[in-house]
Amino acid sequence: MDPKRSPRGGPGPSSPPGAPARPAPGAPAPAGRRPSFGEALDQLGRDIQQLRVDFERFFSGALPFPPEDLRGRVQAQIRNLRNVNLTAPVDSFRLGDFEARFNSYNELFNRRLRDREEGRQPGVRHVPPAPRRYDPAQGIVFGERIDPEAAEALYQGLAAVPGDAPRFDLDSFQTYLARQVSAIREKTGCTQVQFRLAAEDGKMKLKARPVAAREGS
Repeated sequence: MDPKRSPRGGPGPSSPPGAPARPAPGAPAPAGRRPSFGEALDQLGRDIQQLRVDFERFFSGALPFPPEDLRGRVQAQIRNLRNVNLTAPVDSFRLGDFEARFNSYNELFNRRLRDREEGRQPGVRHVPPAPRRYDPAQGIVFGERIDPEAAEALYQGLAAVPGDAPRFDLDSFQTYLARQVSAIREKTGCTQVQFRLAAEDGKMKLKARPVAAREGS
């Protein structure tokens, strides 16, 4: 059968002149299509994660101003999604989880901003900073347990470099360190693993090496 002809032998159906062309099967939705509720939730999750990264970069000095525009957009997203009549329990659960996570981060950010502002007030006695407990450049040793303060020191070191800031939050970074430590210990039989930050080719790299028990003590 000729694919260009209809089963009756005549020419196949065609659109009348001036009519819009029919989209091919599987073609992407028009650019102006309104995102689904699930897509809006996915975007909200990405924005909350980026907000945390940007605030960490601000507190480390990598950003000159706090990301208030992004925080305002996240608040507006949550407010708009709350006005939607939800029918799927999973959507309601995800929105509640994102909202609780944002509220927790927001409270932490506000407290750190207040502490930062109060430290700049005139007449306040400034105490010299204590020596750094962890130095990412010299190396930080991890054993079976990941010390949150040590992990944050590495994370802040990465976040302090403009253009090289991590694209994930601190919790995800701690999980990454724990997996790396476990893999290196299992592969080499060492008891501890040292991580340090080193500049290579203009970029900050995270280096890891096994450490014997006597060396790490």
